[in-house]
Amino acid sequence: MAGEQLTARQLNRAVLGRQLLLERAAMPLPRALERMAGLQAQYAPSMYVGLWARVAGFERADLTAALERREVVQATLLRMTIHLVSAGDYWPMALAVRDARRTLWLRAARHRPAAAVIEAAATRLADHLRTHGTVTRKDLDAIVGEARPAGVGAWLDLVRVPPSGTWERRRADLFALAEDWLGPPPAGLTPEDGKRLLVERYLGGFGPGTPAEIAGWAGLPVKDVAPALDGVGFVRHGALVDLPGRPLPPPDVAAPVRFLPTWDATLLVHARRSGILPEDYRPRIFNTKMPQSVGTFLVDGEVAGTWRWVGDGVAWEPFTPLGKAAAGGVAAEANRLADFARP
Repeated sequence: MAGEQLTARQLNRAVLGRQLLLERAAMPLPRALERMAGLQAQYAPSMYVGLWARVAGFERADLTAALERREVVQATLLRMTIHLVSAGDYWPMALAVRDARRTLWLRAARHRPAAAVIEAAATRLADHLRTHGTVTRKDLDAIVGEARPAGVGAWLDLVRVPPSGTWERRRADLFALAEDWLGPPPAGLTPEDGKRLLVERYLGGFGPGTPAEIAGWAGLPVKDVAPALDGVGFVRHGALVDLPGRPLPPPDVAAPVRFLPTWDATLLVHARRSGILPEDYRPRIFNTKMPQSVGTFLVDGEVAGTWRWVGDGVAWEPFTPLGKAAAGGVAAEANRLADFARP
């Protein structure tokens, strides 16, 4: 099916709407994460801020409790990056990217050991976990040795478990077997099922887009995306694909001020088409001299400056002078974020 060609403004509003950034949504956290296609979780507080920006009435204890109840989970998944996803999405995503993760690690790792060495280390670690339940990062390093944790993590399905990786204890350094923490994969679930889910999640959270953008977000070869697209059915908007029936907000709909955490996925390369991060500002947010991105705030649906924690408050700095109304909106949202962060 062919749809209308979309303008840059329509694409911007579409992604903002699907990322719950036009209006905070009142929904359970697992459902919100499925709508958003998960959250990057390299730094634990970023998960909390990312959900606060999107979910109505969200409080820090809500996410910590959802992690403890195993309704949501942190794990290395897409692009070998830590993501926060719903428990229901974990296994489809893990199976979908398993082969791609192993291939990427073997290709990218320097002085990599043979696959047999990694597999043996994965067996040792699995035996330890079945006996002890969890393992700290320090002990994990000692068990896997030269195979290295990143390599073993591509051969063994591990999740990061609380109390680590929370607002209260930010380093995500406690691991468990996914099959013990969440249960085994559903019977009959295949990698192809998982790839179809990834296509649905990407287009539902970031679409419309191209197959290459879907592949770049998921960390899959582009050739794997076409069959998955055929499996879910899609409509076209010029060169872009989308799920049938997904809403496209009017281009003139108001976009409120929003504060985004470090590494928010709406700013990454796969979402470039949305125009949320103007290209002139990209080097200020992502560059090789910084180990991570910086917090940003949106005005009228685009990054307009950066923010950081200062004591119990939030300091913000626009890239260019803001009008009185916009500056007032940013200041008010910064105060709300500071209130959210206080004990």
